[in-house]
Amino acid sequence: MTIETLSELLHERKFSALIEALDEINAVDAAEFMATLTDEELPTVFRLLKKDTAAEIFAELSPDLQEQIVKSMSDKELSGVMEELFIDDAVDLLEEMPASMVSRILKTTSPERRHEINRFLKYPEDSVGSIMTSEWVSIYSSLTVEKAVEYIRKTGIDKETVYVIYVTDPRKILVGILELRDLLFAKPEELISDLMQTSIISVQTTDDREVAANAISKYDLLALPVVDSENRLVGIVTVDDAVDVIQEEATADIEMMAAITPTDKPYLQIGVFSTFLSRIPWLLILMLSATFTGIIITHYESALGQMVVLTAFIPLLMNTGGNAGSQTSVTVIRGLSLGELRMGNIFRILWKELRVSILCGLVLSVVVFGKAMLLDRASAEVALIVAVTVLATVVFAKLVGACLPILAKRLGFDPTVMASPFITTIVDAVTLLIYFAVASSVLEL
Repeated sequence: MTIETLSELLHERKFSALIEALDEINAVDAAEFMATLTDEELPTVFRLLKKDTAAEIFAELSPDLQEQIVKSMSDKELSGVMEELFIDDAVDLLEEMPASMVSRILKTTSPERRHEINRFLKYPEDSVGSIMTSEWVSIYSSLTVEKAVEYIRKTGIDKETVYVIYVTDPRKILVGILELRDLLFAKPEELISDLMQTSIISVQTTDDREVAANAISKYDLLALPVVDSENRLVGIVTVDDAVDVIQEEATADIEMMAAITPTDKPYLQIGVFSTFLSRIPWLLILMLSATFTGIIITHYESALGQMVVLTAFIPLLMNTGGNAGSQTSVTVIRGLSLGELRMGNIFRILWKELRVSILCGLVLSVVVFGKAMLLDRASAEVALIVAVTVLATVVFAKLVGACLPILAKRLGFDPTVMASPFITTIVDAVTLLIYFAVASSVLEL
């Protein structure tokens, strides 16, 4: 059912049909419809929803809409929604709310629920513990398939996922994993210990959340168990949370590579002043760092005065160097993000990029030599200077683009910071030094 159809039901005041439709469609689609409602319509429609449907849709709404709904609800209504939310969704909600509203929400929850939420809120923001959920199904290895299925039917109704079953001992030590399909096709009298997989891929609560997301992506998992230092099962990370992490981290990397302070809000929900604040510090830093190129040009002002034609090739050389460095840095950063590259690979990376840069540099230098001679009507000496500079610049830029992200990662910095803006600034300065050094040598300026 389309948003237009749902809107028609609302405007025609066919509330029963509207609520029935929202109960049947996917929660994500329902949330998109809710986002189109006015400030008066949103809380009204939300109150009409069934309790479980309301919780599912609420989890898919943006933080701003969630806050608006929370403000409109009574403590009793809020308590009902909080009890229906999965624990990871409840934690995500509280992390986005103002402190005053968090206090109110926690007061409306049951003591047991509040204790569980507070336990999750204690984990660092980017840790696995902050995105895991405590709603999983676990059984003992001594059970038969028949008893295990019976147990899952009784306890699995409120769990976030039942497709993966975790096998633990009485101390909650994780000893095995079992997929639901294995239970469905097994004989009733078979033991869980004979069916479970003992080769377990897991993460710890203190690991970075990207580690969990990458593991789920790499091994095509529906869920990933989270254990403590004693290998006790304390939670799971589901594939939907992993997708959210990958999307958030990719967005942050892109923003950092473009010299923008990362934000977790959609573009249209960020104010003009907030957008300004996220961009201006980087622009100031990069503008000041570009001062070096101005100093270099000023230093060689007399040489440029003697051979003005050299000035015309400065933009071409600087752009070529910046583009070459950006190509390599983006490739290396992607490899670091996916775990394909690490510090130990640096010499292999440099050797590969050296050969690639020489090939690229030779082709570009030949092309620019012909361009300078045929199109720009430059002398053979000037064309040669530009060609040699292009070759040297491309080699330098690609080696810098390979080194800086890896070194940044080694030193504990975000490698995306070493992407396009900073690499371009460094390469620009070195390009000018190479250019004028070659020009001075050939033309004896």
